[in-house]
Amino acid sequence: MERPEMRSELAELRDLVREFVSEREWQKFHTPKNVAIAISVEASELLEPFQWLATGDKPELGDARLTGIRHEMADVLAYLILLADRLDVDLYQAMLEKMALNRAKYPAEKVRGDRRKYSEYDD
Repeated sequence: MERPEMRSELAELRDLVREFVSEREWQKFHTPKNVAIAISVEASELLEPFQWLATGDKPELGDARLTGIRHEMADVLAYLILLADRLDVDLYQAMLEKMALNRAKYPAEKVRGDRRKYSEYDD
């Protein structure tokens, strides 16, 4: 199931972020705590273009909003990659692990078409 090209692409992005940070000598500011906070701030900025829309589906957004959303998504991803780098987390492997946990908590045959949290299901 592993896709080497995905790992390679994540490594390329990590190296790009590392280079950007290093050129500016910002490493001292990027403590795990600060980067985690930055992820939250950027994720909040990602919400703004969706505020007051009925669904936020692509046709409702328009080109300008889509561009802004794309840039905010990139900011979230950049900080997530930076945090993973600072904490030596393999994001690809972490995602595989989390999906396995989610599959166990939300078996398709049990939850199909139902949005409840796993703790709300009867065993």
